[in-house]
Amino acid sequence: MRKNRVRGGQTEFSILTVDDDEIMTLTLQSYFQAAGFHVDAENDPVAAVERIREQHYDILLLDFLMRPICGSEVVSRVRQFDKDIYIILLTGHKSMAPPIKTIRELDIQGYYEKSDRFDQLELLVESCVKSIRQMRVIRNYRDSLRKMLDGIPRFYSIQTREDAADLMMENLADYMGDAEYFVYLESDGMGEAHGPVYRGSGLFAAEQNRVSAYFEESGKAEGKLILQDGLMIAPLADESQSCYGIMGIRPVNNIRSETAQLFEVYAKQAGAAVGNMLLRSQLDGQNQKLRNAYTAIHENYMGMIDALRLMVDAKDIYTRGHSDRVSAYACMIARAMGKSEEYIKRIKVAGIFHDIGKIGVDDSILKKDSSLTDEEYAKVKRHCEEGKRILSVMAAFQNITDIVLCHHERYDGNGYPTRRKGEEIPEEARIISVADAFDAMTSKRTYRSELTLDEAAAELLRGKGGQFDPKIVDVFLNILEHYDEIKEELKWTYPEFKPES
Repeated sequence: MRKNRVRGGQTEFSILTVDDDEIMTLTLQSYFQAAGFHVDAENDPVAAVERIREQHYDILLLDFLMRPICGSEVVSRVRQFDKDIYIILLTGHKSMAPPIKTIRELDIQGYYEKSDRFDQLELLVESCVKSIRQMRVIRNYRDSLRKMLDGIPRFYSIQTREDAADLMMENLADYMGDAEYFVYLESDGMGEAHGPVYRGSGLFAAEQNRVSAYFEESGKAEGKLILQDGLMIAPLADESQSCYGIMGIRPVNNIRSETAQLFEVYAKQAGAAVGNMLLRSQLDGQNQKLRNAYTAIHENYMGMIDALRLMVDAKDIYTRGHSDRVSAYACMIARAMGKSEEYIKRIKVAGIFHDIGKIGVDDSILKKDSSLTDEEYAKVKRHCEEGKRILSVMAAFQNITDIVLCHHERYDGNGYPTRRKGEEIPEEARIISVADAFDAMTSKRTYRSELTLDEAAAELLRGKGGQFDPKIVDVFLNILEHYDEIKEELKWTYPEFKPES
């Protein structure tokens, strides 16, 4: 028996010895139990296969010549479901050993010629134990890396430094096993509500001040993994080496190289995630400021445009509410045509502002109760181009300027100001053209009375293919079957409407 064998100490490795000679299995069981192994014995090779299937063993000591099946058949069956168990074949004589080809094909780790001394066999077992230890380390390292990679998407969904610290503590406990941990993230410099974030377990729970002082004095500048006094400290930094904090671990057992490597890999991943989160948070903050500023500018400009529209309506009591009704009719047509909400929103705004250019037309022309002269009519016609000019000042209205410009174009090309025809005219402008004409016909003017619904519908029919897009007229005529309900809904837009007090 080897002099350096450790007796009395229990190892974490288990052995199954299989031989149809009961004396041999009992002898091997006694020998290796004395060395600290957990050892089971089995004399039936078929039962041994099932035993391995149901229970974990690290090493199999297997006799080669047995009945009813030999050792090579046992190995063949075991390898169908267990690729990890280390197998040593035992033979009664060297000439009876299996060929090298069989040993390789069945992944047998070695063979032993039986004798009264087990020194050589013990050497083989110790070699297996070293390999098993190394494989366990590699497997644990691989599994931890896999879990780490699987957890990365979760890291990049965090929103706050507090959530980041909590997730890191959870991951450290999951990846590193029994140990004490801490995570420290420095202040983001945005006030007291955004101060340092600290999480600690065990003795580290009450060490925030010491950790904070260490970080400010040297931890921030180190920029690399530090091993000292059974403690590992790693920076939380991004690829540009901007350091956002540190994390530390004190394992229960001595620090192993693979543990340090895994910790360092994780710290790099966590640092990159924290840096990404903080950058995203800053960008979100800046974007929100820009959105708020844009909203304020947009609302102010909308208010100004609305005021201008009301000024246009106020110029002539007979046209008051006209833009609101045109906008409402246009939205009804667009919705009936199955247009998107974005499209409907655009045509609503264009309908409201389609006559904004009339702000530049003299009151004497707009309120004239007789026919306009050619010169006066030319001035009125310029309101399309003037409307585009007014709206072009603001980027928010760039998508409706061409609609406003073209709302008096005719489908047959005889309109103004650009004499476009058919599909050349923006569809939204073709819709507003129908809505505008209908409201003009059904509204009272100083120079004429309003038309009835039937009269206005007849005019729309007469204008199909000439002034108006035929398809749009058909859609609108279907809508007008519910004109009474529509007019009641829009009663607030008529000059004679007086809200209840």
